[in-house]
Amino acid sequence: MAVHLQEEPFDTGAWIDRLTAGRTDVGAVVSFTGLCRADGETGTIQAMTLEHYPGMAEEELGRLEDEARARWPLLDVLILHRYGRLVPGDPIVLVVTLSSHRAAAFAAADFVMDYLKTSAPFWKKEENERGPQWVEAKASDDAARDRW
Repeated sequence: MAVHLQEEPFDTGAWIDRLTAGRTDVGAVVSFTGLCRADGETGTIQAMTLEHYPGMAEEELGRLEDEARARWPLLDVLILHRYGRLVPGDPIVLVVTLSSHRAAAFAAADFVMDYLKTSAPFWKKEENERGPQWVEAKASDDAARDRW
């Protein structure tokens, strides 16, 4: 299925239905939906803006998809990431992996999320009571990625 970057909200169920429609080879579907939450790195979030470098972001996410497909026997992969201004409760990211067996689908989804948090060219600015503030990378995210 591949990579999608968009400003608009998405429907997780509709994407899963699209990926699995008419298929009988799929034994496992794993999905992860990341949401904008109110408790941020810099205080209570009123809104968050995600910026990306068009072209570069799609290319990097495509490489990530290729890596997941090379590591696990996947039947399909979806990486959907939003950009723009989001408020708490808004969906940010959707990762869906399909495989014949659950272990590969779970591992691939986990791998993709760990790399999205650290290697995808997105920049996050949180708006709170102190104004807009850029969010720094976290060592815990790097550690999660490094286990792969």
